[in-house]
Amino acid sequence: MVTKIFSAAMRALLVWVLIVTPTLVLTGAAGDNSPLVVFIAVLAAFFTFVEYYSDYPSIVEFRFAAPFNRHRFVTIFAIVFLLSLVCKGIFEPTSLTLYVRHWGDLLGQSIDVPYSPVRLVVLMLNENASIELVETVRTAAGLSYSISLLSLVVFVLLVRVAKWPSKSGAFNVWVNLPLFDPTGGGDVLVRLKRDANINIIFGFLLPFLIPAVVKTATDLVGNLSMDDPHTLIWTMTAWAFLPASMIMRGIAMGRIAEMIEEKRRRAYAQSEAQHA
Repeated sequence: MVTKIFSAAMRALLVWVLIVTPTLVLTGAAGDNSPLVVFIAVLAAFFTFVEYYSDYPSIVEFRFAAPFNRHRFVTIFAIVFLLSLVCKGIFEPTSLTLYVRHWGDLLGQSIDVPYSPVRLVVLMLNENASIELVETVRTAAGLSYSISLLSLVVFVLLVRVAKWPSKSGAFNVWVNLPLFDPTGGGDVLVRLKRDANINIIFGFLLPFLIPAVVKTATDLVGNLSMDDPHTLIWTMTAWAFLPASMIMRGIAMGRIAEMIEEKRRRAYAQSEAQHA
């Protein structure tokens, strides 16, 4: 019981730190919206605590298939922290912020080619946007997109080389996939493969679709103010992390389908051997 409470509390604390990181890094550099941020962070931390303290998860997937969620957390925290440093360097440049900005510039310029996701993000800006804002957005997009790609490569290695999640023990579909109903009709193997393909396809398309949707919405409703550091950080984080998270979910579901298929083949082979 004590171990469960401590584990849930630590995860809740990490989620709280994640949400307040931009505010902590940008203290004195941007508008004061810390009360709202702290309130949202407390709500997210409370939800995380309840979710991980409960024996049966309601939303969080792969809770008992480490290190899936840890890997995703490290990915989103790296994006948020590094983008916070980039924005901090605009107001209070230091050796660290300049170093991060330098690598972000290199990554943004190398990925900023015609029809690339980074180019579409830059084109999402208003025509009257300043050169400084365009360069900052390009840097943030290149940095966040590169981190998401690196995260995908690491996860693929984790699945193919480290044989995730076989080393975590027996995989319970009902507990680790609370949003997936194994009894929803049809062969569970076919449904897992279908959902895996849908997640991978949408995850690949989202970095291209999100800038187009935002651009269309801003033309109809109003301009998205990317001048605000917090807006820039969370917009670029969502743009880079959500597609990567969907692809990782698709790869994970495909891996579970492979495990079920392999287990079925062994069961069929054993049954045939017994009746031979």
